[in-house]
Amino acid sequence: MKADRLLSALLLLQAHGRLTGRDMAKRLEVSMRTVHRDMEALSAAGVPVYALRGSSGGWRLDEDWRTEVPGLDESELRALLMAQPRVLGDARLAAAAESALGKLMAALPAAMRERAASIRQRLYVDTRGWRGTGENLARLPVVQEAVARDRKLAIRYWKADRELVERTVDPLGLVAKGMSWYLFARTPHGMRTYRVSRIAEAKLLDDASERPPNFDLAAAWKASTEQFQEQRAGYAVTLRLEPRAAEWVRTWQIASEPDSSDGEWVTMRVHFQHENEACFVVKGLGLRAEVLAPAKLRKRLAEEMAELAARYA
Repeated sequence: MKADRLLSALLLLQAHGRLTGRDMAKRLEVSMRTVHRDMEALSAAGVPVYALRGSSGGWRLDEDWRTEVPGLDESELRALLMAQPRVLGDARLAAAAESALGKLMAALPAAMRERAASIRQRLYVDTRGWRGTGENLARLPVVQEAVARDRKLAIRYWKADRELVERTVDPLGLVAKGMSWYLFARTPHGMRTYRVSRIAEAKLLDDASERPPNFDLAAAWKASTEQFQEQRAGYAVTLRLEPRAAEWVRTWQIASEPDSSDGEWVTMRVHFQHENEACFVVKGLGLRAEVLAPAKLRKRLAEEMAELAARYA
């Protein structure tokens, strides 16, 4: 809407003092001609905005003129609270957060506004991994709304084994862990966590969600992670590893200390969720690893490696 765009333009000038027409067009996602018409509309409405000529030209707002900054709307407030650097890769959250920040910047005294701008210039967050991938947060705004409004959520979810399942849940909270976001929800089978990047579809339902009385998200998440760690340690394997491979395994935080060394290779006890995971990891390490125990895993690896060698013979 034009009124929203005029307000955004006014707040941009109030926050930055002076902007070129090109900068205004880029920030407002309009043409240079539209910026010029918007500036004329503001001037006609009595706002003291004027054009500067020359190399340092652009559009400027009279320094002595201030407008009362309107209150944040609900979507901007949620975005400001939740659009931390780890989720700036989502365009809708980033746009709402930028709009909210523009309003706040305009309301700050000049000295504080300059300080805030300086801090922003010294922070950059790259949300993509080294392999060009990052968390898919396309469903986060819908999940966020369900959490904020206490509404049931229908999702289609990719499990770890790539099975696509359908679930209807009572959203209880969102948890940020590292670069990932998790939905903590109540289901007919108890409390569950869902990685937001694995949610293929999400639909906000009209039914209100059921929230347990005195629910503590931090305590519930701590209990859930402790249970996960216990389950993760369900299959122990003793490995003999090259030093470099041993360092890799330590960074995965699946090894138990202490480990021992014979001068060249390192022996350590490693915990996996199940035998299939252990087999997959050890085959990936190749000649850098040897399974010492259990014997059943050694036998399985020998059979699978022999079959693999025959396939590529």
